[in-house]
Amino acid sequence: MTAEDSQARTRFFVIGAVRLAGAITIALAVAITYGRISGVPREFGYGLLLFGILEMLIVPQILVKRWKSPSSE
Repeated sequence: MTAEDSQARTRFFVIGAVRLAGAITIALAVAITYGRISGVPREFGYGLLLFGILEMLIVPQILVKRWKSPSSE
């Protein structure tokens, strides 16, 4: 395995981990919002939901653009 392959594999797993963390954050936010976790205000759940959506949908796209290989043209 070359260094480029290793780097691509690492980046792939990092992007997947960020998406998974976003999904877990969204699930936790939904549980808080519906009152399944007591002692935590619902407003915190809404903020966490927004953060989870950003983490799941936007952060991976930013990483892809940042890590994109330069075109060989």
